[in-house]
Amino acid sequence: MTEPSHSALVRTAKDEAWKRIKSLVLDSLTSRHSKRAYGQALDAFERWCAETGGAQRAPQREPRFTKATVQAYRAALESTGLAASSINVRLSAIRKLAAEAADNGWLAPEVAAAIARVKGAKRPGVRAGNWLTLDQAERLLDLPDRATNQGRRDRALLALLMGCGLRRQELAGLRIEDIQQRDGRWCIVDLAGKGNRVRTVPLPGWAQSAIDGWLAAAGFTSGLVLGAVNKGDRITGQGMSAQSIYEVVQAYGKELGAAALAPHDVRRTFAKLAHKGRAPLEQIQLSLGHASIQTTERYLGVAQDLTDAPCDHLGIRVRSDQFAAVLSTRQSADLKRG
Repeated sequence: MTEPSHSALVRTAKDEAWKRIKSLVLDSLTSRHSKRAYGQALDAFERWCAETGGAQRAPQREPRFTKATVQAYRAALESTGLAASSINVRLSAIRKLAAEAADNGWLAPEVAAAIARVKGAKRPGVRAGNWLTLDQAERLLDLPDRATNQGRRDRALLALLMGCGLRRQELAGLRIEDIQQRDGRWCIVDLAGKGNRVRTVPLPGWAQSAIDGWLAAAGFTSGLVLGAVNKGDRITGQGMSAQSIYEVVQAYGKELGAAALAPHDVRRTFAKLAHKGRAPLEQIQLSLGHASIQTTERYLGVAQDLTDAPCDHLGIRVRSDQFAAVLSTRQSADLKRG
């Protein structure tokens, strides 16, 4: 097969060149979620090109991979009523395809550069998403029954989501060894988040207290922080799936009167309350581990402040219990050594 030249890349589902470039795109991604989304986006673009001939309608000409083709595809997506965010994910995959094709000599660099300039779909406003008020956040944290193993576990679960802004996948994989002292406070150290980006997340005192209460009841000294509790309130092992965490949050959301509450809404609540409490925006981004934080750090020269952290600005007051006045086992050991 001869190498495709200039913009002749997109043809049919049997085109070997297409398959090779698509593999390069997917191999460059680290997140399985991104791999799946980009794979689906590229498959959809390939089908559209095969069915419509892309931007080149003349029957004697093969579909071409050009800026005009991508703009026509964007228009076709917009005509279906697809959400702007979904359209923009598909366009991002196509831009990545063009870049990889150019880097490997399958597409002229100027064509790839033109495709990269295709604008994304405009959003007719900003989706606010869901989050809780300060009063709702405090009531949510107070819902678990502290007298039961399940309640202690769920209180720690909610405290980690609310106090640290963790993603549910991050919480599911959180280990006791990851919780360490830095700059005189407890933090989740070297947390590998989305895209394998590593960050350190400060813990508010009330979240550390909830963790200590759960770990004391469970008897866990290492390994995963969360654990399974059966209907008889017996702890049956360590670890919870991301789906189980979702279901726990949803159940307490219904009890609170927020039936659609999801873990990401609690994460958003962390950000909203911290910002309302005047935590510096760049510090909130550091705690959340957003994709753009590396750029923000380089551009602004931001250094993470673990003394005055975003979780200190949430304004949440948690009712004291038997664990609130007790230093954690690790902290007590540190004090003795000091």
